[in-house]
Amino acid sequence: DFVVEAARRVKSDKGVLLLVNNYTGDKMAFEMAEELAAAEGIKVRTLFIDDDVAVKDSLYTIGRRGVAGNFFVIKAVGAAAEAGKDLDEIVRIGEKVNAVTRTMGVALTACTPPAKGEPLFEIGDDEIEVGIGIHGEPGRARQKWVPANEIVDLLLEPIVSDIPYTSGDDVALMVNGLGGTPISELYLLYGIAHEKLAAQGITPTRSYVGEYCTSLDMAGASITLVKLDDEIRELLEAPAEIPIRTF
Repeated sequence: DFVVEAARRVKSDKGVLLLVNNYTGDKMAFEMAEELAAAEGIKVRTLFIDDDVAVKDSLYTIGRRGVAGNFFVIKAVGAAAEAGKDLDEIVRIGEKVNAVTRTMGVALTACTPPAKGEPLFEIGDDEIEVGIGIHGEPGRARQKWVPANEIVDLLLEPIVSDIPYTSGDDVALMVNGLGGTPISELYLLYGIAHEKLAAQGITPTRSYVGEYCTSLDMAGASITLVKLDDEIRELLEAPAEIPIRTF
């Protein structure tokens, strides 16, 4: 009902695009909403974002999950819409950005949902969850704590090998805080990631450090890379304002 009502409020003759992180429950809800909106005569399309390289299939998803890389898809399609592109072209752009966006996260603590009043899962003080989902879904491994340099390796290597990237590529690099990590630690991770990418001939030409996609009060971070070309770079550079940043 909420999704359909949102579509009603923003509908125009140009249509409505629904952007959804790829989780099974969300996918079912938004597909139903798309059908209901279409039945009311609203021109609507849905794009599912699946940037997480941690797991491909799980109890929560068919395929990869959608996590912090959703920021780049939202930014690009927003810029395209602002430029007056039609709905089909905006969907094409969104699919293109999604296809070259990859993310991997790590948690040091669980989040505490207000309705639950206690941590969503248990994790030792000396443990990390590698590949954590933004709702606290399990990652690919739980292991003992390691230094920041090794944490960046755990996150970057699956990302770089998934596209794959090669020497000479330009990328957008995001280090995203999950809600309970000091900005100074995010910049530490960013600096390490930048150096490791540069050593492979991969150049971050767009940089993002902050809390773009959080999991309440979870201590942890994720790294996102977007493989850039001229079209994607121009869309990411287009002026925009959000509460935490002006572009």
